[in-house]
Amino acid sequence: MSTTVGQVIRCKAAVAWEAGKPLVMEEVDVAPPQKMEVRLKILYTSLCHTDVYFWEAKGQNPVFPRILGHEAAGIVESVGEGVTELAPGDHVLPVFTGECKDCAHCKSEESNMCSLLRINTDRGVMINDGKSRFSINGNPIYHFVGTSTFSEYTVVHVGCVAKINPLAPLDKVCVLSCGISTGLGASLNVAKPTKGSSVAIFGLGAVGLAAAEGARIAGASRIIGVDLNASRFEQAKKFGVTEFVNPKDYSKPVQEVIAEMTDGGVDRSVECTGHIDAMISAFECVHDGWGVAVLVGVPHKEAVFKTHPMNFLNERTLKGTFFGNYKPRSDIPSVVEKYMNKELELEKFITHTLPFAEINKAFDLMLKGEGLRCIITMAD
Repeated sequence: MSTTVGQVIRCKAAVAWEAGKPLVMEEVDVAPPQKMEVRLKILYTSLCHTDVYFWEAKGQNPVFPRILGHEAAGIVESVGEGVTELAPGDHVLPVFTGECKDCAHCKSEESNMCSLLRINTDRGVMINDGKSRFSINGNPIYHFVGTSTFSEYTVVHVGCVAKINPLAPLDKVCVLSCGISTGLGASLNVAKPTKGSSVAIFGLGAVGLAAAEGARIAGASRIIGVDLNASRFEQAKKFGVTEFVNPKDYSKPVQEVIAEMTDGGVDRSVECTGHIDAMISAFECVHDGWGVAVLVGVPHKEAVFKTHPMNFLNERTLKGTFFGNYKPRSDIPSVVEKYMNKELELEKFITHTLPFAEINKAFDLMLKGEGLRCIITMAD
């Protein structure tokens, strides 16, 4: 790889030219990394709902042409000026949010919301010079959440790169750079269920099942899965879910159903759908005195959370989380080690594998709601 250092690399990338249209495989030029940037060779990437959401561009600023993708694993090809923590050949996970290590958030043990590098979905350029590192015939192709992993090579700010154990299989741990860590951390770092406790998980997609996995690892004895799609229940058993509730089966609010099942409410709940009704239910279904509800899903921008203040005064706690409260550079390597130590299972999240040339099939699978994670192999 050393022959490419300092050179423009021409490689294949799947470009989104316009909203909702199939990605087009193009030859793109990837410029060398600038100050505090790293150029990565992406080996595996997977598709997350966030990619589909911004590809559809319903309800946010459309930024096209763009290279999407943010859940991935790869190897450092070269580093820019000022980068000392990474070197060519390092195995890494690029992450959609960052850790500069200098701001008040990064210095706080409680926050992972870096002032410099937190997620910005509107920005399609690098923060160093306000320019894109991707181009076709000299015309810029925009970045996505600082990662743009639907390209054989990409350029990322060093603060958005987690250096991991070189023995970790990249085709498995790539899923830890977004959704799985988000759900897992929501349980382990924020809800913090105790051994023998009860936990309700709202939404049994990949993030919700990762939250269930976190509750299982923590030793929860009852993990109640809540979803409108009953076909998800069988699969959820593999992730530690012990009971299921479909709100459509009841005439009363689901929080009342759960309170009756658990003698007053669950000890912890984790909401992973982003629907405001589920968020309210997740809060109102926890036990008074000690119950904690954690919101993970991103709501519609017009959504309003309404509940009676007595629910708080009766000592229920409502929390929110971003990326499972993990700091990308400091914490994600240890999540990879959980997998290496067999504490965390990742294989069961991976339901499909496709070559890069068939990336549009991965979009089709997600739009149909089939499977959890589809791994896209970049090499031919």
